[in-house]
Amino acid sequence: MERTRIIRGVAAVAAVAMLVGACSTAASPSAAPASEAPSAAAAEYTLGFSNSFGIGNGFREEQLCTAVAQALVSGQVKDATWIHQKEDTYPQLQQLRDLIAKNPSAIVFNPLDKEALNPAIQEAKAAGIKMIAIDAYVTEPDVLNLSNDQVGYGYTGAKWLFEQMGGKGKFLYMRGLIGHPADADRHEGVMKAMSEFPDIEAVPSKDGVDTKWDPTITTNYINDFITSGQYDGIQGIWTSGMDSQVVDAIQAAGKPYVPIVGADLKLFVGYLLNKDGKHDGLKGIAVYNPAAVGGAGVTLALKALNGEDTGAITKTVKDNAGNDVQIQAVFLPTPEAWDNVSPEGKAKLEEIYNPNLQDLWPVSWYINGWTDYTFDQMNPPAGCKGPGKN
Repeated sequence: MERTRIIRGVAAVAAVAMLVGACSTAASPSAAPASEAPSAAAAEYTLGFSNSFGIGNGFREEQLCTAVAQALVSGQVKDATWIHQKEDTYPQLQQLRDLIAKNPSAIVFNPLDKEALNPAIQEAKAAGIKMIAIDAYVTEPDVLNLSNDQVGYGYTGAKWLFEQMGGKGKFLYMRGLIGHPADADRHEGVMKAMSEFPDIEAVPSKDGVDTKWDPTITTNYINDFITSGQYDGIQGIWTSGMDSQVVDAIQAAGKPYVPIVGADLKLFVGYLLNKDGKHDGLKGIAVYNPAAVGGAGVTLALKALNGEDTGAITKTVKDNAGNDVQIQAVFLPTPEAWDNVSPEGKAKLEEIYNPNLQDLWPVSWYINGWTDYTFDQMNPPAGCKGPGKN
């Protein structure tokens, strides 16, 4: 499998900017970066943070903790408000407006939609508040968008899967939250891979299954899929990070494994390495997607507030209607992925595996050049404490 060489550092980010951002170099759990001394700048800024529908999603939970840890070690944040609530009980548009009312220096947010938040974003601009979108982009031109390469995420895993399937057959296509910008980009990547393998068919359709990035919804769906007999007719599975739940269901049903694409979540990586001795025969690939984009978003916010070079470029993207719009984009290096069928892939999985993380958290817990907290500062119960969160 072809691998993209890792690019480190903020300066390199601007040099290799590409459409949807990307993830950084993989973090070795045994080689955590030393926490640098706080910035010489006085702790003068206040932050807001919005993480809609994050409860129960390991990526979102870790994303929050990386942001809290980075605010702590920066030495520049005197207070912060952290909102980590589900969209259906606390809509993100209202989250942003509640944060704006507190008049923070900047707001870092993981957007639920490309356009739905623009009214609040415009209100923030009028109040002089810097806005940083992480993990996915919004179409409001004054926002700094910092994201992982979600198109690359979709393509990299799908290409590997289709090769494992011998270039033909059916795969179960399990998406994240349909309508979310990152999910739309991942879908684009999967469709690109499918265009290169004309004898591959997506089940139930090319539109995929909406798991909403929810472990319970995922588990219920895959159990029904297996019980109905449909599992016996597929040769692979692509998931959008809801991976260990699928493996658990297959194992519980006593079915043979098919190759599966997942994220670099601790439990799935452990399954690929057969750490518990219960997953013989499992073939899969973990696509790198660092939740540490939360901490990187805090770093970007502080750069903008301090008048430093953010490395942002102007990029043309599509709005919800398919029209071209220009945004300010800051990108992270291109994603990698590691399988358990090649010696080099298994060696990398061993390197990145971290038994001290929570099961559904990505093992990519920091991003070189963008975050400088230690593992203990980020990881609960001792960590995930900082300005406004103790």
